[in-house]
Amino acid sequence: MATFVDELFSKNNIQAELIEFSTFENCVFDGCYFSGANFSNAKFIDCEFKSCDLSLVKTNQTALRHVKFFNCKMLGLRFDEMNNMGMAVTFENCNLSHSSFYVMKLQKSYFKDSLLIEVDFTEADLASVKFENCNMLKATFVNTILENADLRSAYNFSINPTTNRIKGARFSSSGLAGLLDIFLLNIE
Repeated sequence: MATFVDELFSKNNIQAELIEFSTFENCVFDGCYFSGANFSNAKFIDCEFKSCDLSLVKTNQTALRHVKFFNCKMLGLRFDEMNNMGMAVTFENCNLSHSSFYVMKLQKSYFKDSLLIEVDFTEADLASVKFENCNMLKATFVNTILENADLRSAYNFSINPTTNRIKGARFSSSGLAGLLDIFLLNIE
């Protein structure tokens, strides 16, 4: 159990085994390969991950507080197993496909230019979340709170307005098909 403050970790200068139960404050991870590593019970506060592979990382009780991810590969991550208290995240140009945000509270988080293919947002609180230019093909939205969320430039989503809370959410006219496809309408 270690604490790291104001550290720069690049490529392979940190062993994945050191992360479990450790605390990282104001650290930057650049080009690190963590695929399949154990991040359980680790805390990341005001950290940045740049061009890292975090696919299938074990996330039991991992805490992410004001953490930013840039150009990261994050396939199959179980955000739903993380410590949800105080979670605040930003994703830019990341691949989060096949990840789960089941029942997560992500209010005011930010997703930009990211792949969210087959991501599970079931029962997640996405109030005021911004999805900028994100591919949401086959993402699951069931009992999801999307109030005041911004999906104007998101695409390939299918959101049932009768089973999700979408009051105040923002959509572009081209995205309306993603709200109406459950009605099997022919939109031209």
